[in-house]
Amino acid sequence: MDLSNMSVGDLRNLQEQIKQEMKKREVQEVQKAREQILAIAQSVGVPLKDLLATGGRGSSSKGNTVAVRYRHPDNASQQWTGRGRQPKWVKEWVEGGKSLDKLRV
Repeated sequence: MDLSNMSVGDLRNLQEQIKQEMKKREVQEVQKAREQILAIAQSVGVPLKDLLATGGRGSSSKGNTVAVRYRHPDNASQQWTGRGRQPKWVKEWVEGGKSLDKLRV
C-alpha cells in the first residue's frame, strides 16, 4: 500500500480503521486466551476458583499490575502506565510538539 499518494484525510480515516481493527482483534485474542486457559484447567481437573486464587499472597496489592494508559501508535510494545518517570519515547513524543492525549489508550 503506497501511503505517499494518500491525502491527509484518507490517512486519518485509515488510521481510525486500523485503531478499530486493533481493538477488535485484542478483544478476540483475550477471549481466545481465556478459553485456552479454561480448557487447560478443565483438562487437569483444576477448579476455576483455584485457578483464580492468589496463590497464598493474601489480599496484598503487591505484585498487581497497573493498566496501561499510554501506548505508542506505531509500536504497540511501547507502553506506559502513566506512573513514575516518563519513558524516553514519551519524552521524545512530547518534546516533538505532539500531545500526550494522542497516546492515551
